[in-house]
Amino acid sequence: MKGIFVIIDGMGDRACRQLKGQTPLEAAETENLDYLAREGKQGYVYPINEKIAPESDTAIVSLLGNNPFDSARGQFEALGSGIKLSRGDLAFRTNFATITDIKDGKIIDRRAGRNLSTKEAEILSKALNKIILPCKFIFKPTVQHRGVLVFRGGFSDNITNTDSAYTIKGKYQAKDKFQFSKALDDDENTEYSARVLNDFTEESYKVLVNHPVNKERRKKGLMPANIVIARDAGIELPKLCKLRKWACIVNMPLERGIAKNCKMDVFSMEYPPLKNFDVYRNLYDGLNKHIKFSIKTLKKNWDKYNYFYIHFKETDLPGHDNKPHIKKDMIELIDKKFFSFLKKKLKRSKFKIAVTADHSTPCKLKSHSADPVPLLLYGDGKDETEKYSEKESRKGSLGKIYGKQFMKKIGFK
Repeated sequence: MKGIFVIIDGMGDRACRQLKGQTPLEAAETENLDYLAREGKQGYVYPINEKIAPESDTAIVSLLGNNPFDSARGQFEALGSGIKLSRGDLAFRTNFATITDIKDGKIIDRRAGRNLSTKEAEILSKALNKIILPCKFIFKPTVQHRGVLVFRGGFSDNITNTDSAYTIKGKYQAKDKFQFSKALDDDENTEYSARVLNDFTEESYKVLVNHPVNKERRKKGLMPANIVIARDAGIELPKLCKLRKWACIVNMPLERGIAKNCKMDVFSMEYPPLKNFDVYRNLYDGLNKHIKFSIKTLKKNWDKYNYFYIHFKETDLPGHDNKPHIKKDMIELIDKKFFSFLKKKLKRSKFKIAVTADHSTPCKLKSHSADPVPLLLYGDGKDETEKYSEKESRKGSLGKIYGKQFMKKIGFK
């Protein structure tokens, strides 16, 4: 039997005042997901454990059957961005950010207002790639404020992040003070690696602070993208479980990189460019395009693979921005346009469907949490649950599941 594994990013939530005490998933009208719930089973998943609020990389690595700490996000992001890596290359996930100035170091916004246009990011990146360092490097913008930085050569990744929200690798901590990288051991190469990252960071501020793009953004009342902050250094791709009978349908570098590392065949679309500084219009455009692309890819490749992994990223963002109504609306959109297709397809062929999230992103917290995520499994019997939601998942027959057990529990191996 074939299987479709769907991750709705950051879907898990807590009761929202704006939704009269419901979560976005509970408040959403999800006719098709609820049908699958009535005809299937539910449970709840801790992607890592009860104490850790997972990041997307550790959560996905875990849900795919690996040790969650066998992750190297910088390497995944680079691999998923099409950058060829050699052993010892030091890769980072980066953000264009807004700070007061390099001396004061107060971070105003880690995402430069979350409205950096694709064209602006490309122009700023060209300027950044002209920076002179004692090594070769490449900086590549990816989607919106995101980017990838790779230093070529033999480096150490045992250094701290310059993105101060991630003082501890892979763990979010709300901090508003910029920090330079530090070596975490006394090795000369580690100290050199931290110093090169700090040199790039300082130079990025010098290049960006008065760049014409940022002068224009200030005139428009927008936050300048005046520094690049980095996190999750990696020098080597981990050895993850090989999933060779799988196809992956994703639209973000991280998920592409993880899928490639697992030896899945990856189908990916180009994300719509962000124009006119309307980030949520861009997210809806991306979500609609990804749904259409996913359906088209499934139809075309249905007979070629045993399993499909599909990841919808957009639902995570309204959680970070405390926009529960938009999160609810996005869940409804996925249900109406994607799960209606799967429901119709079930009439013609039998297959399993597993639906969950990589982590919870409660709107109230505006960050990830250690709360469990709801799991829906269709095609392997049924229990008494009726609506797909956080509350109903706690009543489901699948019970509590940890990320490393996930693949075995849903029978997708």
